[in-house]
Amino acid sequence: MTSENEPRPAPAGSAVADAREPITPSAAHRTGLFGLALGAIGVVFGDIGTSPLYAMQTVFSIDHNAVQPTSNDVYGVISLVFWSITLIVSVKYVVFILRADNDGEGGIMALAALIRRQLGTRSRRVAVAMILGVIGAALFYGDSLITPAISVLSAVEGIEVVAPSAHRVVLPVGIAIVAVLFLVQRIGTHKIGRLFAPVMVVWFVVLAVTGLPQIVAHPGILRGLSPTYIVSFVTDHPYTAFIAMGAVVLSITGAEALYADMGHFGRRPIRASWFFFVFPALVINYLGQGALILHTPSAIANPFYLLAPNWARIPLVVLATFATVIASQAVISGAFSVSRQAVRLGFLPQLTVRHTSKAEGGQIYVPAVNWLLFAGVFVLMITFESSSKLATAYGLAVTGTLLLTTTLFLILAGSSWRWPMWRLVVIGVVFGGVELTFFAANLTKVVHGGWLPLIIAAAIVTVMMTWQRGRQLITGRRIEAEGPLPAFVEKLRANPLPRVPGTAVFPHPGKTTTPLALRANTEFNQVLHEHVVIVSLQAENVPHVDPAEQITVDELGYGDDGIVHLAVRVGFQDDQDIPRMLRTAVGMSSELQFDPETASYFLSRIAIERGTAPGLATWRKRLFIGLSHNAANPATAFHLPEDRTVVMGSRIAL
Repeated sequence: MTSENEPRPAPAGSAVADAREPITPSAAHRTGLFGLALGAIGVVFGDIGTSPLYAMQTVFSIDHNAVQPTSNDVYGVISLVFWSITLIVSVKYVVFILRADNDGEGGIMALAALIRRQLGTRSRRVAVAMILGVIGAALFYGDSLITPAISVLSAVEGIEVVAPSAHRVVLPVGIAIVAVLFLVQRIGTHKIGRLFAPVMVVWFVVLAVTGLPQIVAHPGILRGLSPTYIVSFVTDHPYTAFIAMGAVVLSITGAEALYADMGHFGRRPIRASWFFFVFPALVINYLGQGALILHTPSAIANPFYLLAPNWARIPLVVLATFATVIASQAVISGAFSVSRQAVRLGFLPQLTVRHTSKAEGGQIYVPAVNWLLFAGVFVLMITFESSSKLATAYGLAVTGTLLLTTTLFLILAGSSWRWPMWRLVVIGVVFGGVELTFFAANLTKVVHGGWLPLIIAAAIVTVMMTWQRGRQLITGRRIEAEGPLPAFVEKLRANPLPRVPGTAVFPHPGKTTTPLALRANTEFNQVLHEHVVIVSLQAENVPHVDPAEQITVDELGYGDDGIVHLAVRVGFQDDQDIPRMLRTAVGMSSELQFDPETASYFLSRIAIERGTAPGLATWRKRLFIGLSHNAANPATAFHLPEDRTVVMGSRIAL
């Protein structure tokens, strides 16, 4: 069971019910726009902010230096980089995609959920959207594994610039840094952002300071901002331009993480940080690198570091090491958000989710995801050993996610926002055309390492679709086994059972069906407690719910049978402490007159067995059962006392 309330049909043993409102107020209004914008610089823009380290160098080194340091090629590359960042990040993501927030949350799964929420569950478009969302989330997980590995390795490899003989310590130091990075996740993204923000502010200032002198010395590089040079580049060297696109995409890695991290900081702080600080610094640095390459062709060996004077290169290596480590934070925090969204949509089992902020619901820590990512990154680092070997795998997951996000946005804008067809076509052609070219260019890397994110994505898609399908089958059979609660109460009134002293509390998703533990207790023990309380938690997307409005009592049509239902609204910062809620509820109704300190708690747990029923292949049944065994424990989440908690199981064949 999660430590938060997930607004989706919950399994037996859960007391979480669905709740859709109210929407969390903007984080900027609560914490301050400047503070959140500063924190966003430290978390959200780390990935895209460190792209100047390797993007231009990679462009001029691909395919045996197919791109030459000539004026046409340099202007063409600069134009490609500038317009890629402008169209994909500034216009598509920051202007358009950030508008598609699901109760303040972003990411491809949140986008798919928003479509389902606004169009209903029976639409064919919704089914397509959910499948695309799952694939996009799986690709994002692949990116979440590769980005920390390649970023940290590329950072630590800077040691070799200072001392070439130190190459043996690169991998151990990189692993140590990754371990520390994942260890500090538990303190929360807002606190991490405050720690990282000063470093990233210095980083972006340095980007601008190192690039500006070259622009001043060679102002002609500004001509590269004209899109006409893209046309010339493609016309003169179509194949070279196509291959170059596979490296140019490195300049926009981190765009999807920017969207996924929206729940951590809010839309306005991210937009403010991007347009007023991050975007200008990136453009200035890329222009500076272009000017340097144009007038010093040998600088293609490492244009970023060669922008700096000799005395500043060692400090720059140190700063770049910190910055690239920080770059990993964007995808890690984004993976937390995507994971919670997947749980809410029923594509992953219940996960323990810890809220790390008292004001912002999007700031979360998911221990299971954190340590699985760490294990995956560790394996990648041990296997590939260097950033250059991982470079060929980089890009395919990013470009695939870009395409899927555009597709989902078009579905949302056309079906829910009712945008006219001409606008959808323009957006699809402009954004989709660029991203499709990026994707096609990266397909050439499949046999050279691009298979890695595809295999990771395929494995995650299999897990998510298996859990979703298995959950549907089990939920249907569980509901059938539970039966309707009104009919159960009527049967008890018609055929009264012996009543025993005490209070029995049954956590349950709602009041339409009977808790399995309650049914089992009456059928096998042939007794009923004097007081029976069914408790359902309703998740609200606010920090706290007013205690006066938190509990609703329903006597289920009768005021004398001792059976009552409590609907408890909880915010994301409210403890799911059912005993405490029970103490609050005592006396709110004539049916609620008992000593809560003597109440017993009965949890319904389902033992899933592999059966012969159709619906899932045998190997997928085994996978589902394995996942269900690792779901979070509801007794811990609900703060139930061990000495007064009984788990009553039921067996359901899958």
